[in-house]
Amino acid sequence: MAAPRDARRKPALPAYRLRSAQELTPARRRATGLALAIGVNAGLLLVLLTLGVIPLPQKKPSNATVVDLIPESHSRAAAPAHASTRPLPKPPPIILPVKPSIRPPPTQARKAPPLLELSHDEMASADLRNVSPGDSEYGDSEEVGRGPHGEILYAAEWAREPTDAELGGYLPRNATDGWGLIACKTIPGNRVDNCFVLGESPLGSHLGRAVEQAAWQFRVRPPRKGGKPLIGEWVRIRIEYEGRGG
Repeated sequence: MAAPRDARRKPALPAYRLRSAQELTPARRRATGLALAIGVNAGLLLVLLTLGVIPLPQKKPSNATVVDLIPESHSRAAAPAHASTRPLPKPPPIILPVKPSIRPPPTQARKAPPLLELSHDEMASADLRNVSPGDSEYGDSEEVGRGPHGEILYAAEWAREPTDAELGGYLPRNATDGWGLIACKTIPGNRVDNCFVLGESPLGSHLGRAVEQAAWQFRVRPPRKGGKPLIGEWVRIRIEYEGRGG
């Protein structure tokens, strides 16, 4: 006997279906809403921080004083050793120049003026023995020539004649008879200066040089003009040497 038709039919599979929000329990519904709200707020906060709208909290500066209590031995050991042992730099040595950078100009030797050749009459007029104070008008000194530089030469008048000792100390060795003729500038005190040789006889006897060297001892009155002494003018002096031959 055949089984009934309904008994041969397979049981049907249950169909899958999502539950609606109304079917969820109240507790699950509240947890889902809370999670969604937290996620939205977290996203907004992240956006605001990125844009710099909400400033980050800053730490307030502290007025507290921090003191490190370090033993003295440690502080000395921590200091670098080379700070105290480093030698001080020596100043550079001062080197003085051996030779002066500025040299004085070389001194030029004074050149003796050339000898002047005088005639016999000029030699006679230059002899002091032929000059007297009353020869010129108003007691003026006689002009007896000119020097190599145009100086007016007056006849010299002794205030004191030189001695043989004053003249003999400057005579050359083996000196002979002759004379020496010089020109000198008068200075205060009846003295003369800046003398130079005008002539000598015989030539080459160096008698003129002997008179020039002895002239610093001479006492000669300055020439006169109008009765007034002319200190600083030039006079001509002749010294004769006799009795020296042989």
